[in-house]
Amino acid sequence: MRGVFVTGTGTDVGKTVVAAVIAHTAASRGARVAVFKPAVSGLDEGGEPDHALLRRAAGSEQSDDQIAPYRFGPPVSPHLAAELAGEEIDLGRALAAARDPASGGDLLVCEGVGGFLVPLTRQRLIRDFARDLGLPVVIAASPGLGTINHSLLTIDAVRAAGLRVAAVVLTPWPREPGRLERDNRETIAAIGGVPVEILPELDLGAPDRWPALEIA
Repeated sequence: MRGVFVTGTGTDVGKTVVAAVIAHTAASRGARVAVFKPAVSGLDEGGEPDHALLRRAAGSEQSDDQIAPYRFGPPVSPHLAAELAGEEIDLGRALAAARDPASGGDLLVCEGVGGFLVPLTRQRLIRDFARDLGLPVVIAASPGLGTINHSLLTIDAVRAAGLRVAAVVLTPWPREPGRLERDNRETIAAIGGVPVEILPELDLGAPDRWPALEIA
């Protein structure tokens, strides 16, 4: 299976945006892209849900169930959201859905939930799902203060799981980055031994104006 797994240093650090831009870049260059997220929570908050943005970015015709087999209303960790709904997330079912050839892609862009060690169940973490999937990992991170520690911890966790870190993506990158942001990027690259890409703040309604983000 070709593709990438997008995780983050925490919640609200731009994972969905990074995954969407990767998917849109590949699709605009002729790839048939399938997108996937094992669980989505926070649907009660309104707005375009993560799985809908991923589908739109990839130009995919996948159904909601094909992209996100578990979807919950409360904005909480997926293991708790499932318990509140009287369900339990079955990682085997989620893994089979991610690999389903009926999704119609020759490239898979999979987005995790929260950070790399967020629990999907009381026993299994996003790390375990990513390890089972076996794709190279892209880490979304903030460009600001604290990101060096958060990024390096996540890099270590990904590598400890036996997975390759393809890149760290800092977003939203400011129009005029200061010394702090520039040094954060250089330091993560040097100590982490990974490429560090950047994404500015995007108009999510205009994917044709998004910059390209191609991950090797």
